[in-house]
Amino acid sequence: MPFAISPATIIDCTLYTLLVFSIITWVIIFYKLWEFTRNKYANRFFVDSFWQALDVGAAKQITLKAQGPLARIAISGFGWLEEVQRPGVKTIKFFSSTPEELLEQALRIQVQKEQQRIEAGLTYLASIGSTAPFVGLFGTVLGIMHAMQDISKSGSASLDVVAGPIGDALIATAIGIAVAVPAVLAYNLLLRRIKLQRLAMENFADGFMHIAFLNANHQA
Repeated sequence: MPFAISPATIIDCTLYTLLVFSIITWVIIFYKLWEFTRNKYANRFFVDSFWQALDVGAAKQITLKAQGPLARIAISGFGWLEEVQRPGVKTIKFFSSTPEELLEQALRIQVQKEQQRIEAGLTYLASIGSTAPFVGLFGTVLGIMHAMQDISKSGSASLDVVAGPIGDALIATAIGIAVAVPAVLAYNLLLRRIKLQRLAMENFADGFMHIAFLNANHQA
């Protein structure tokens, strides 16, 4: 006899899938909120200390002790400045552009890395938000089919017999929507926060370039 999966088993699998989606959604939401809060306070503390430094050397020492996306951007900038000022034979990358352009490129690459880090997990939220209602609808369709088969076997089509199984089948759609709504809302909220952090990182990178080359011109 060929192996067959009953509709009830498929419906249960659908509900368990939605449960897993819901768990993943809330784990990502709480983790990203914690991550954004941590980055916010780390960036605020670092920026206040960085721009109050008396010179570039003091700013570098502050940077090495700090944490957060802006601190890592500054570390990449100071690392490039050390490399370009190091005596000896320069590699080919130093001949491809001007020092200003190379520093801008190094900072831009680090900004992109930080953006990728804070965007991690958003793809899952977008996918869950778009697919959860269809998973729930799939369970509802199977549930209605299963209910119709049971009704046909009972030989009665009264409201009491029909309403119960079909109502149970519609629960899957309701659960799918309930899973999708928080995922979509969180995705939009986090996307806005990411745009604000991206703007803050770009503004800091511009300010870093300004003081870096003012210091270089002053030393020259």
